[in-house]
Amino acid sequence: MSISNSLSNALSGMTAASRMAEVVSSNVSNSLTDGYGRRSLNLSSAVIGGRGAGVEIGSITRHVDSGILADRRLAGASLGGYGSLVSTMNRIQDVVGEAGSTGSISSRIVAVESALIDAASDPSSRNNLSALAEKLRDAATSLNTASHGIQTERQRADASISDQVDRLNTALGQVQQLNKDIMTAHNTGYDPSGLQDQRQLIIDGISEIVPVRELHRAGGQIALMTPSGETLIDGEPKVFGFVQNAVITPDMTLQSGGLSGITLNGQPIASDGVGKLAGGTLGAAFQARDIELVAAQEGLDTIAVDLISRLQDPSVDPTLAVGQAGLLTDAGAAHNAANTVGLSSRISLNAFVDPSAGGTVTKLRDGLNATSSGPSGNASLLQAISGALAEARTTPIDSIQQSVAGRASNFEGDMGSKRVEFESEVSFANARWSSLKEAESANGVDTDYEMQMLLRVEQAYAANARVIQTVETLMQRLMEI
Repeated sequence: MSISNSLSNALSGMTAASRMAEVVSSNVSNSLTDGYGRRSLNLSSAVIGGRGAGVEIGSITRHVDSGILADRRLAGASLGGYGSLVSTMNRIQDVVGEAGSTGSISSRIVAVESALIDAASDPSSRNNLSALAEKLRDAATSLNTASHGIQTERQRADASISDQVDRLNTALGQVQQLNKDIMTAHNTGYDPSGLQDQRQLIIDGISEIVPVRELHRAGGQIALMTPSGETLIDGEPKVFGFVQNAVITPDMTLQSGGLSGITLNGQPIASDGVGKLAGGTLGAAFQARDIELVAAQEGLDTIAVDLISRLQDPSVDPTLAVGQAGLLTDAGAAHNAANTVGLSSRISLNAFVDPSAGGTVTKLRDGLNATSSGPSGNASLLQAISGALAEARTTPIDSIQQSVAGRASNFEGDMGSKRVEFESEVSFANARWSSLKEAESANGVDTDYEMQMLLRVEQAYAANARVIQTVETLMQRLMEI
């Protein structure tokens, strides 16, 4: 081997060592960076004219376990979706109350029953009658508040859907641009690892909204598809649409056309609004808006129907005619069995017994349509009302026989059970996500290994520098002859 070849080999070795030091330093500095894939430099022996010519610096390899990454993304989608539902059910539980807790709907109804007992024990006491009117108003107000809270949550879910669709479209556009940039880097010989890190983070964000599988394409490009088979991007990204509602009322549903589902090219993608995009936070928002919260509203309306129908029954208050409003009304009118949707938002105390509306509380004792005051000691109507509330009955929308307080308590229990069910799913999804995240991190940057590599790089650089020093000495000896 000639002296010039020795010098060339040593210089190539120093260049390779410098490049490896750059890669190692990048790994170490990004050891805690989320989405960073560990790099390694590919080296090979250079050959020119059949003779060794030092070391040839190849491409940089970005190390990612695609299987673990894919599973972690799916687990993250499930975790985000159920976590969103738990948050929604927690807020609803706060409004409705827990069975037996102070301030819950069932406790308000129990308070009415207690006030009825007090009033019946001394029907001549205006204080007892006033307290009964107040408890009836409180029960109606608690249903109003809960119904308003549910519709507020539906509006929150609707706004979340709109925001997530916008973010999904933006992210898919970014993936398209990064696909192009990565392919250009591949074709021109530049290292695309940084672009791939950025793309991975964007896809991680997408996978929280919609569960995705990553499919590899030529030139380092990727396509994204949901596990159910909906393609999000394969070359050109799909652009999804959604129309947000500023106000949502109980009668507005996806099926009635009052609420929007996701569209593609102006056409609904599925009858349930989300279709094959379900499984992440986007699907959870639809589930909250169109299923869980609608069911909660129906439960409240069932309680309201039960309360009103028992108290507008002429067999309970003989002064009422059939079809007349009772102690609790539908916004001042009698309840119409054909108009139950949203009744809990409209239920109110009859103005005839509401002192703040000019009514008189003695009608609680004498009857709503009593033309004159009856005997002050007559508790028969109060006892009839108490018996009507305690009797186990069905309603037009609930075939189970229950008392009013029992129906309210069971409703609150159902809300709590649903929350616990979602919390259980969150615990499972979180455990799975955490284990997969740990496995993913184990394949990331190992700083101990990188430090060992850095020592090897340092030794290689020093050895090549020593070769150059030796070549320089040989050249000086040659010049001295």
